[in-house]
Amino acid sequence: MESTVVHIRGDDEDHHPQKAKPSLFSAFCAKLSRIGSGEKDGYFSRPFIHSIKVGVALVFVSLLYLVRPLYDQVGDNAMWAIMTVVVMFEFYAGATLSKGLNRGMGTIMGGGLGCLAAFLARQVGEIPRAVTIGISVFFFGSLATYARMVPRVKQKFDYGALIFILTFNLIAVSGVRGEEIIKLTIDRLMTIAMGFTLCIFVSLMIFPIWASDELHRALVDKFDCLARSIEECLAEYFKPIDENSEASSKPSDCLSVLNSKAKDELLANFARWEPWHGKFGFFYPWNKYLQIAKLLRELAASVFTLRGVLSAHSQWSPVSSRLAIKEACEGLGTLLSFTLTELGDSVFNMRKYQTQESVGMKLHSTRQLLSLALSNSPVALKVENGNDAIGGGLLVTFVISLMDIADKVEALAKEIEDLGNAARFPSQ
Repeated sequence: MESTVVHIRGDDEDHHPQKAKPSLFSAFCAKLSRIGSGEKDGYFSRPFIHSIKVGVALVFVSLLYLVRPLYDQVGDNAMWAIMTVVVMFEFYAGATLSKGLNRGMGTIMGGGLGCLAAFLARQVGEIPRAVTIGISVFFFGSLATYARMVPRVKQKFDYGALIFILTFNLIAVSGVRGEEIIKLTIDRLMTIAMGFTLCIFVSLMIFPIWASDELHRALVDKFDCLARSIEECLAEYFKPIDENSEASSKPSDCLSVLNSKAKDELLANFARWEPWHGKFGFFYPWNKYLQIAKLLRELAASVFTLRGVLSAHSQWSPVSSRLAIKEACEGLGTLLSFTLTELGDSVFNMRKYQTQESVGMKLHSTRQLLSLALSNSPVALKVENGNDAIGGGLLVTFVISLMDIADKVEALAKEIEDLGNAARFPSQ
């Protein structure tokens, strides 16, 4: 029998029936169904796929312990292979490859120099041995730590430098007392190589999650967000606003673009490590993506400033005073939105953008029409006569902000053209 929920509402509540709150189990099932369906172009499915891949890798690497013939070959060193999988397996394929190669280079260099330091220390007496190890540990530890603070090294090889410090100290210090340190080091390197190989195979061959694809999609989304924001600003600016109404435009799109620097740089760093796949070959100009993302953040800041002008206009500048420049503003806004959408499509389809010169001419002529409309507007004439200084100032501020956005879009079109040449995009 189905239960009926009876809600007794007070006099001050709305006359709407209240729905029963879903249980925790039903909410979990709904979330699980969204994960399996792969909404938002696989956004929910990718974490699910990644977790399955990590589980598969752990099962395979555990066979080194569970299968007797394999255990007889590697022994307790199999634990290093398991540790490698746990530490190295990352969400993006480029991150896994970057961390694996850094771990491999750091282990080989640290192990080799550590064995050399231990071998040389064992050729001298007890006290000189301690001095030799102390000097070598101090020198290489300080050098690697300083290298980690160099921006270029920190960006690409920070984890490798950390593993180098760890491996060198372990091998150099323990090698003084150990008799079979070289054999032990080689065995551990072999098991680490097994874990590395397994991680790379699972990450690159089984539903790979590419950082380059993520960066590419994120860059295209920024164009759409900013084009939509400009349209919303102009629609908000010229619509009738009541005294008690609030602006309906939200700055969330601009804020998401403004706060994307760290993620863009991280994805670009991972993308540089990824092998040739799809349309992204070796030596792909990811630095151009970062330059375009920087221009988009500057453009988002200008749009964000434009949004800030809207609230002041609702108080000091009536809609009637803006109608004189409405046609010119909407013409420039439409051109800006169309150009941003076109630029985003060019990046998405990886085709050369060859209309940069015509876009510059269109933007220049549209800006001139807007300037002419502003100079002939009634508000501008009032400002010249000393009247309505606040409203006229806000109107000029809005127009200047819109023109500043047009300048940034023109620079962005030039950067997209340079990207097409550097990446050798085919012509449209």
